[in-house]
Amino acid sequence: MLKKYVSWKTGALGGLLLFNAACSSSQKVANAEFPQSFTVEVSNPLNRERESVLVMIKEEDLPKKGAGFNRNAFIVTDGATEVPSQYNAKDAHNKGIALVLDQLGAGETRKLTVSYHPQAASNNRTYPKRTQAELSKKVGGRWENRKYIGGDFQNIDSLRVPDELTDHSYYLRYEGPGWESDKVGYRFYLDWRNAVDVFGKTTPEMVLQQVGLDGYDSYHKQQPWGMDVLKVGKALGVGSLAMYDNGKAVRVEKTDSTYSKIPQNGPVYSSIQTDYYGWQVAGHKLNVQSQLSIHAGSRMTNHQLTLTGGQPQNIATGLTKDKTAPLVTDKGEAGKRYGFMYTYGPQTLNFPADNIGIAVLFHPQDFISFPEDPLSHVVQLKPGNGRAQYYFLAAWEKEPNGITSEAQFRQYVTRTAEELANPVKVKVSK
Repeated sequence: MLKKYVSWKTGALGGLLLFNAACSSSQKVANAEFPQSFTVEVSNPLNRERESVLVMIKEEDLPKKGAGFNRNAFIVTDGATEVPSQYNAKDAHNKGIALVLDQLGAGETRKLTVSYHPQAASNNRTYPKRTQAELSKKVGGRWENRKYIGGDFQNIDSLRVPDELTDHSYYLRYEGPGWESDKVGYRFYLDWRNAVDVFGKTTPEMVLQQVGLDGYDSYHKQQPWGMDVLKVGKALGVGSLAMYDNGKAVRVEKTDSTYSKIPQNGPVYSSIQTDYYGWQVAGHKLNVQSQLSIHAGSRMTNHQLTLTGGQPQNIATGLTKDKTAPLVTDKGEAGKRYGFMYTYGPQTLNFPADNIGIAVLFHPQDFISFPEDPLSHVVQLKPGNGRAQYYFLAAWEKEPNGITSEAQFRQYVTRTAEELANPVKVKVSK
């Protein structure tokens, strides 16, 4: 029998989540519904268990013989259990099938089956939503002195940023795009600030659709879903894109134009792509494509960058400085662990402040230095062939089953750094 459920750990709600899939309960009928199949082996190279494992089956590895793989009508099964999955059709960096395994044992190789119908229009599946990406602007109002007066918020798929937009224009809900997993939420300011902020969550449910509807200040105070927890100001927040120049990390402040869109808003993987045209910084004028992505069960955002129009000496990112949260750094070691920088302490907007840990992780071969900046802890990274990549994350102590000490956060960051340096191996057998 094909089990019509999937289990995962979602904070305090860990255990089984039951969902009604529109498919036959018998394996025989399931095979008739999806008559073609291939297998995928997912291997863990680490000698320890790992959780919330993102598995990407790349588009170029999918069957193309005959009618070929049908991205609109497929399921992924782990034995008799159907695993929630999605097809990333518009993602610039992760095109193909995305799924998340709750757990993968030490040294384990798991065999998954991808079954599909070559001609069907849909697989008739609705999986529980564990990630989200959104962008919402006002419509029906008017611009007046760089502020948007009146109107109502409407979710959109893309936006060419208006020339009038600045900070506190009241045009974008929570001032920019947002993305979240069942662990944490983030946003960045889609104006001259271009800094990343954190929404701490007290629930594994999706919450961004509730944020900023009743005014720009409400989410700075505790809400039933959580709150904006990080102090950003003119600093780097967590993982904001910058370039280090003349003793300062300069964010993406001056551009000719900016275009942002939501390529993926799926149950297990979501992403935001932003194109900055004519970024003027340190004597350069660059075009930068930024992609931010997150997957179910993870606090971590993957930031992938493509740069054209110049050869900058560095790309910088980092963390807001707070005297209550000392900095810890590690340059990493190739093949063993990614480099990282993190802080942990009572550095939230709450009063009295809650503990939160924030971190940036990067490939050791990209590391240049940890320079000084008046407002931020900074790491310089060297782009290679016009590309750069790093990760960032935040962990608030008020999450369900949250991290509540510096020792726990250190362990979490170091485990994550080890997993990034030793990614799971995915082998497709057609």
